[in-house]
Amino acid sequence: QVQLVEAGGGLVQAGGSLRLSCTASTNIFSINVMGWFRQAPGKQRELVAHITSNRRTHYADFVMGRFTISTDSVENMVYLQMNNLHAEDTAVYYCAADVSGYGGSWTDYDYWGQGTQVTVSS
Repeated sequence: QVQLVEAGGGLVQAGGSLRLSCTASTNIFSINVMGWFRQAPGKQRELVAHITSNRRTHYADFVMGRFTISTDSVENMVYLQMNNLHAEDTAVYYCAADVSGYGGSWTDYDYWGQGTQVTVSS
């Protein structure tokens, strides 16, 4: 069982920045893929970014160079640095762990955090 706890959400103006963090209850190097997802009201959950245990990263097209995913193996944490936020980035952001797969779809992920709200005002 892996527990994930997100933090760092909040209200920010368009163009601003936030850094989300996710604390895992286990060594994240034992997890194949750590991902950040988001879900806006009335919309499907979508992948924002993921990072593999060997630090390969993948980003959704809508990120357009604005977000950076990273890990801290000492603290068992995953971060999502979000810059130049847009109103369309408003959503609940979730941290997720795909223990043994490739993280291709949200259905591949085994464990989820409770989510943190990000609200971007225009």
